[in-house]
Amino acid sequence: MTDPLSSRSPQQPSRARWGAFIVVLAAGFMTLLDVSIVNVALPAIETGLAATPSHIQWIVAGYSLAFGLVLVPAGRLGDIVGRRRMFLIGVIGFVLSSAVAGFSTSADMLAVTRLVQGVFAGIMNPQVIALIQELFQGSDRARAFGHFGMTIGVSTAIGPLLGGVLVSGLGPDLGWRSVFLINVPIGLVVIPLAWKWLPSRTVGLADGEEGADTSVGIDMGGLVLIGGIVLAIMWPFVTASSSAKGLAGAPWWLLAVAAVLAVILVLWERWRDSHGKSAVLPEVLVHNTGFVLGASLGAVYFAGFTGIFIVLTLYYQQGLGAPAWVAGLAQMPFALASAVSAAKSGRRVTLHGRRVVVEGLALMVVSLIGIVLLAAFAPQRVAEWGIPVLLLPAGWAGGSVISPNQSLTLADVPNQQAGTASGLLQTLQRLGGSVGLALLTTVFFSHVATSGGGSAGYAQALAISMMLTVVMIVSALVIGIIDSRRRGA
Repeated sequence: MTDPLSSRSPQQPSRARWGAFIVVLAAGFMTLLDVSIVNVALPAIETGLAATPSHIQWIVAGYSLAFGLVLVPAGRLGDIVGRRRMFLIGVIGFVLSSAVAGFSTSADMLAVTRLVQGVFAGIMNPQVIALIQELFQGSDRARAFGHFGMTIGVSTAIGPLLGGVLVSGLGPDLGWRSVFLINVPIGLVVIPLAWKWLPSRTVGLADGEEGADTSVGIDMGGLVLIGGIVLAIMWPFVTASSSAKGLAGAPWWLLAVAAVLAVILVLWERWRDSHGKSAVLPEVLVHNTGFVLGASLGAVYFAGFTGIFIVLTLYYQQGLGAPAWVAGLAQMPFALASAVSAAKSGRRVTLHGRRVVVEGLALMVVSLIGIVLLAAFAPQRVAEWGIPVLLLPAGWAGGSVISPNQSLTLADVPNQQAGTASGLLQTLQRLGGSVGLALLTTVFFSHVATSGGGSAGYAQALAISMMLTVVMIVSALVIGIIDSRRRGA
C-alpha cells in the first residue's frame, strides 16, 4: 500500500502529518480514558462481582503491569517491522479485550482480561510516542507533545465524570460494564483511519538505510527478570490487603528476592551488550545521562501519581457515601487544569527546559500537603469541598510534568532508537505506577480495616496514603533539580 504521507502533494505535508497525529492521539486517548474511567467504577465492580481488595488492586495494577512489560519489545518491533502494523495490532486487540472485560462474569475473569487488555495497550502506546518523534521535528515536535499532554489531561478529565455518569445513570452492573464497552465504538473509528493515514514505513529504518537494525532481537530474559522483580515487589503489598494479619501477614521476604533478581538483571544486560545482542536496558541509553534521569523521574512520579485517584474515589464513594458522579466531579479540577497546562507545556518547555518540570513538581508537593492536612484535620464537609479546590493547582502541576519530561527525556535519542527508548520510558513509568499503586492502596485498605471504617477511618486512610504520595513526588523533584543543574537551567 502506498505510504499516505509520502504520496501527498508537496503542498500538503504538514496537513498529512497532523492528520496522522490525530489518529494516534485518538488511540492514546482511548487507552488513557480506560485508566481514569475505571477508577470511579471500582466500588460498583467490588459489589457486582464480589471483588476483594486484592481483586481491585489486580484489576488496576495488573493492567499497568502488563502494559509496562510489553512496551519495550513492542517498541522494538515497531522500529523493525513497522509502527503502523504494531499500532493496528494493539488497537484491534485492545478493542476485543475491552469487549470481553465488559461481559466478565467474575472478578477473576475481569482481572485476567485486564492483563490481556494491558498487553495490547502496551503494544499500541510506544508506537504513539515513536510516531510523534517520526512525524515532527524541533518546535513542531514540542507542540505535538504538548497536544499529547493535553490529550492525557482531557482523557483524565472526562474519564472520572463519564464513568460516574454511566454508573449512576445505567445502574451499578450495566454502568461498570459500559466503562469497558465504550472503547469498542472508539476503536472501530480509529482502526480504518489508522490504516489509511499512518505512514506504512518507519523513517530511518526502511530499505536497509544506514543505521537500520534489521535483526528482531528481543531480550526475553531481561523482560522475564524485570517482570519477576516487579511481581516480587508488588506481591507482598497486594496480598497484605486480603491477609487476616494485614501488613504483618505479607511475604516481605520477596523483597530480598527482588534485590537478587535486580543484580542478576544487571549482569545479564551487561553480558548481552558485550556480545552485541539487544537488551531491555541498552548500553547506549543507560549511558545517556539525560535519558536516565528523565526516565527515573518519570518512574518515581508515576509511582506517586497513579494511585491518587483510586484512593480519592474510595474516600468519596465509600467514606463519604457520595454517588459515583460526585466522585468523578471532584476529580475534574485536576484533570481540566492538567489539560490546559499540558497544552501550553510545549512552548514553555522549549523556552525554559527542565525548569518547567521542577516548578510543576514543587507546586504539586504543596497542593498534596494541603490535601493531607484537610483530610486529617478538617471537618468532613470542609474536606469534601476543599479537596477539589486543591486538586486544581495539583492538576496544573501535573500538566507541567508528564509531557515536558517525555519531550526532554527523548530529545537526545536518535530516531532509530525512538521506539525502544519510548517503550523503555513508558515501561519504567507504568512499572513505577504499578508498584506505587499497590503500595498506596494496600496502606489505604489496611488502615480502613484496622480503623473499623466510617468516614473518620477513610479520612485518615486518605491522609496517610497521600503523605506517601508526597514522599514520592518529593523524590521526583530532587531528580528534576539534579537534571536541571546538569543542563544549566
